[in-house]
Amino acid sequence: MKKTLKFLTPMLAASFMFCGGGGGKDVPAGAELTEAEFQEANTVYFQRCGGCHGTLRKGATGKPLTPDKTIEKSIEKLTNIIAKGTDGGMPGLATTGEITEKQANLLAKYIQNKPVAPPEYNMKDVKATWKLHVPLEKRPKKVMHKRNLDNMFAVILRDAGQIGIIDGDTKEMFSVIDSGYAVHTLRYSASGRYLYTIGRDAKATIVDLWMDPPALVAEVKTGIEARSIDSSKYKGFEDKYAVVGNYWPPNYVMLDGLTLEPLKIVGTRGYTYDTNEYHQEPRVASIVASHHNPEWVLNVKEAGIVLLVDYSKLAQGTVTETRINAERFLHDGGWDHTKRYFLVAANMRDKMVVIDTKLRTRAAIVKTGVKPHPGRGANFKDPKYGWVYATPHLGEPNVALIGTDPGPNQWKVVRTLKPAGDGGLFLKTHPKSKNLWVDHPLAKDNKIHRSVSVFNINDLDAPPKVIELGDRGRIVHFEYNKAGDEVWIALWDKKGEMIIMDDKTLKEKARIKDPKMVTPTGKFNVFNTMRDIY
Repeated sequence: MKKTLKFLTPMLAASFMFCGGGGGKDVPAGAELTEAEFQEANTVYFQRCGGCHGTLRKGATGKPLTPDKTIEKSIEKLTNIIAKGTDGGMPGLATTGEITEKQANLLAKYIQNKPVAPPEYNMKDVKATWKLHVPLEKRPKKVMHKRNLDNMFAVILRDAGQIGIIDGDTKEMFSVIDSGYAVHTLRYSASGRYLYTIGRDAKATIVDLWMDPPALVAEVKTGIEARSIDSSKYKGFEDKYAVVGNYWPPNYVMLDGLTLEPLKIVGTRGYTYDTNEYHQEPRVASIVASHHNPEWVLNVKEAGIVLLVDYSKLAQGTVTETRINAERFLHDGGWDHTKRYFLVAANMRDKMVVIDTKLRTRAAIVKTGVKPHPGRGANFKDPKYGWVYATPHLGEPNVALIGTDPGPNQWKVVRTLKPAGDGGLFLKTHPKSKNLWVDHPLAKDNKIHRSVSVFNINDLDAPPKVIELGDRGRIVHFEYNKAGDEVWIALWDKKGEMIIMDDKTLKEKARIKDPKMVTPTGKFNVFNTMRDIY
């Protein structure tokens, strides 16, 4: 039987449509799938592929997967690429155990068929999902526990759809809270009291860290797929608003910062900055809160545009945007050490874009290497070049150091470091540290993706120390404790662990093992995250 839309609920199935976005009348029909096969392939694509290749499969971090591209390749070749990955940075989904060989074959057939556009998600739909579990008047007036709030960590338990709260002093994961599916990032409010999470399923939650134990106080589903969230942090607007950047529908949703009540939806569909081609899926990839103005910095991936969204008059019904032409395809990024300049990766163009949030202009575009992926990046003083911002790369073993001090080296790659492998996602240092920690979790070599590269900031000409940290899973993401003398690293698999390293000796101090530590990824210290220390 040819595929149908019966895998959806009746209400949503009526809203779906086949999208001709890339197939066209002259493209042959793709491989046939039964209803059950199509349902499974559609689910796996959403979970594992859509983030890089797009809901409509037009490409972004990953290549376009529309039928005009995929029909040219055999099912066998497509299956092999999906299962084993590529040298360009795509992980082998079957070799990593994320999918089966059979599912790789189903995906190969699935991407030879025309994409299906999910339904729109309007304010009525968003409001129907809003749940205020604990009203403001029922929340505590003071911290109800004796734990060190500043040294508390929240860790993403990706495939469990949960967040773990860890006491950084006692190393105890003392609370596990339900969240959205595959939470992508976490943010803390300006006060440090509230934790905001956003799942790939666009479910946003807010956790009150003053409660004993910390608990979910509100949630809302802002769309069908999302990646980014932040709150208002400018003086006078602390904790007042929050914003979610959606992948589908392509928009951003402004919320009450204390209750997550939906307030305003603003669409991002429009024209690309360079070719002025209309794009129906310009997704909001990452968000940070400006330190200089009552604004959020929103990065619109496919359009190549950075939006500075002024929330200061939201109560009066006014939302204004400053649109800055940047580069395609925008992904993640972070602040330089002054917190004036925001550096964001345009990873498919092998560049970093620098935004001056004080003057509201683009300061520079810097070519760095194959597919930069900074996470939030890292700031430190290079012994020769002064302050730099560092980013690893997905597509090559390269950590690019970009000069940020005013002068001849500003916004230039002043030095390139060579970690143990490619597939780098994150790196980290701390003002009190002499080390730069770099991961490579998407490297094909098991030995490499189970290790980290550590560079001595005072001797950057020396090769890194490569530390193997496990015989299974992947090693991913770093976070320092408040004191800056411990580095927390995730062992990412279904029996996950949190590895705690002594930053001075580079020796392992402890491992947090817990049956609920399922696929841990990003972990965020309250003190460091709310102050943008990285």
